[in-house]
Amino acid sequence: MAKKEPFSGTGVALITPFRKQETIDFSKLEELIEYVINSGVDYIVALGTTSEAATMTESERTALLQFIVESVNGRLPIVLGMGSNNTRAVTDAISQTNFDGISGILSVAPYYNKPQQRGLVEHFKSIADVSPVPVILYNVPGRTSCNISAETTLQLASECPNIIGIKEASGNMTQIMEILRRKPASFKVISGDDALTLPMMAMGASGVISVVANVYPKEMSDMVHLAQKGDIKKALPLHYKLLPIINAIFEEGNPSGVKALLEIEGRITNQLRLPLCKVSKTLYNKLRELKLNN
Repeated sequence: MAKKEPFSGTGVALITPFRKQETIDFSKLEELIEYVINSGVDYIVALGTTSEAATMTESERTALLQFIVESVNGRLPIVLGMGSNNTRAVTDAISQTNFDGISGILSVAPYYNKPQQRGLVEHFKSIADVSPVPVILYNVPGRTSCNISAETTLQLASECPNIIGIKEASGNMTQIMEILRRKPASFKVISGDDALTLPMMAMGASGVISVVANVYPKEMSDMVHLAQKGDIKKALPLHYKLLPIINAIFEEGNPSGVKALLEIEGRITNQLRLPLCKVSKTLYNKLRELKLNN
């Protein structure tokens, strides 16, 4: 069997199950990890936005990462979310992190500060210089108020061998196509938007870091693997099958929607930490109907 190319295909941005007391439910997390692995995902993203890592203490994040590494047990690559709006803080954190079992870093653009593009270049170069594993940029201006431009992405791709890809969640297809058109051959463009995964892959993206794959790991992975083979015609029905549920889970924010759907499926308790709240009863019922009809 041919060896899979790292960080291609379907990565799942793992949610963190909480108990009603808001403590981490490690038992449900282990079940979820087994579910997504057995359903065909290609790698796992730990401590990303979908994990609610921003609401955790440092000791909780450490315990969670250690548990994920031990549960995955080398079966799939693990990408660790490590980003900050303080360059010194994130480089220090990288220097102090144990990367045993970790295959890469996913590093979000600095939020709140609204840096210039020149500042973004220097920020990510600093991260690449200290990281012992490959770095994937994460562009999600809807959350950060900071867009990594195509020119900045291409500069980092050409000047930093340790920056091997970008998770693009800008929704700006013109920008994404410009990156795809001019990027080095080995540089990966990864969809950060479940709904745009197939169109992006048709243009040359390598896969997705997916939220809906927490619930539909097989369907998303099947679609992505077909697209990797260039079989868009067979992938398209899966895309349209998933699209209504993808749109619905983001109506009231992430991971509120996907956690509601996971509860409907019977996999977790629908518990979030403030400032995030559960979805409305209207959306919950809509998700239940979409789930039943899917």
